[in-house]
Amino acid sequence: MKPQENTPLLGILGGLGPYASAYFYELITTHTRADKDQDHINIILSSRASTPDRTDFILGNSDDSPLPWMIRDAKALEQFGATAIVIPCNTAHYFIHEVRRAVTVPVPSIITETVLHLKRSGLQKAAILATTGTLSSGSYQEELTRFGLDYMTPDRPGRDLLMEIIYDDVKKGRIPPMEKLYRVTDPLFAAGCDCAILACTELSLLHRDMLIHASRTGETPDTRFVDSMTVLAEVSIRLMNHETK
Repeated sequence: MKPQENTPLLGILGGLGPYASAYFYELITTHTRADKDQDHINIILSSRASTPDRTDFILGNSDDSPLPWMIRDAKALEQFGATAIVIPCNTAHYFIHEVRRAVTVPVPSIITETVLHLKRSGLQKAAILATTGTLSSGSYQEELTRFGLDYMTPDRPGRDLLMEIIYDDVKKGRIPPMEKLYRVTDPLFAAGCDCAILACTELSLLHRDMLIHASRTGETPDTRFVDSMTVLAEVSIRLMNHETK
């Protein structure tokens, strides 16, 4: 079989971090409607784990910008034939406008797509669970406001606990129990939030374990959590002209 020209090819600008990128590939495969290998979408994954830390740069704790590496990898994905590029990292979307200007293919925003998902679902007030870099950038706050949705962010102890979960647990290969995340979200749910955005792709791994546990035990998973990475995976599938399950 000869390669077909103009076949959609998804480029994933990954490695931000590696565990999240691996899970994103799994999510796309899991959520694609397919009966055989050839029914799945074509993907090329760039996983530059050495990309400088996004939060450190945004907060001014480092002068080492990840942007040159992100642009270099985005251009490489396009040169390889990617017809669209996605970035499974919320904090890295601080740089999305520069990345978009560096390539000619679509680069959808995980933040915009997640907020649109909330809007379509009829949700009204979101708790934003994200790195300090993402929260400081105001990216989610701006999009939620733009689409007429209310939001809350964790208090300082809650933000510190999120950073501990992300950097001291998940990025080191440990997935903490959901109870640790509930220590952040319980006050926000009590204050009227009807959903909590997992606005860091490392937090998506906690959500994965929650779903696995619910499947094994027959329990109902907590539907108040909205996983930004699952949203981006489903958007990616549709962007490649495939159907989602």
